[in-house]
Amino acid sequence: MKIGTRVTLNLIIVFAIGILISGIALANVLNAKAQGEVNSKAVVLMEMNNSIRSYTNERVQPLLLPKAENQDTFIPESIPAFSVREVFEYFRKTPEYANFLYKDATLDPTNLRDKADDFETKIVNKFRQNPDKNTDSGYRTISGKRLYYTARAFSITNESCLECHSTPERAPKSQIETYGAENGFGWNLNEILGTQIVYVPAEQLFNNARNSFILITAIVAMVFAIVVITINLLLKTTV
Repeated sequence: MKIGTRVTLNLIIVFAIGILISGIALANVLNAKAQGEVNSKAVVLMEMNNSIRSYTNERVQPLLLPKAENQDTFIPESIPAFSVREVFEYFRKTPEYANFLYKDATLDPTNLRDKADDFETKIVNKFRQNPDKNTDSGYRTISGKRLYYTARAFSITNESCLECHSTPERAPKSQIETYGAENGFGWNLNEILGTQIVYVPAEQLFNNARNSFILITAIVAMVFAIVVITINLLLKTTV
């Protein structure tokens, strides 16, 4: 084998190993960056929802809840969880955020649309079994879409909430008329009752990371190929 051929083969081997190692490192960096972006979106949405919850609890509920005592029609806007869910539905009307989801997933909710499914129930039980762990995150596929979820333990910390959730006798009559007396009672202060969970679409971000990986790897491979060809030509002209 000629010297030039040997050198070329050695360079190809060295460059191939270099591309492999750098490709693995690059893939990890891009995936970590994509996951960081998804997580940051989920955290921002969670904080926004908690702000709506606090505002409803502190400013809206004191105005509306007394009226519910004397009316036949229940005013759901006085309930923080209802306000959060409705505001988030308005948020989802923007096409860019149509696939984002939020839920106060509760084991025994007053409104059955907030009832935790099997996946969410496992998260709630995890929080109950590990009181020191109040957050969880990961991936879930819903309707064929890969979603990243961020969940926080949900419990009642405001004693005024027990007016509607301790016993049917204490609850407003309009609430009983609307939702019945079977669900959403027997709650205790500071007991983990469910989870606040935000689902953020992750597929597009990871597709972007994958496309960036392919593009950068192709550029690096082209640079290495040009270097090999250039060195080979220099060997032929100088050695």
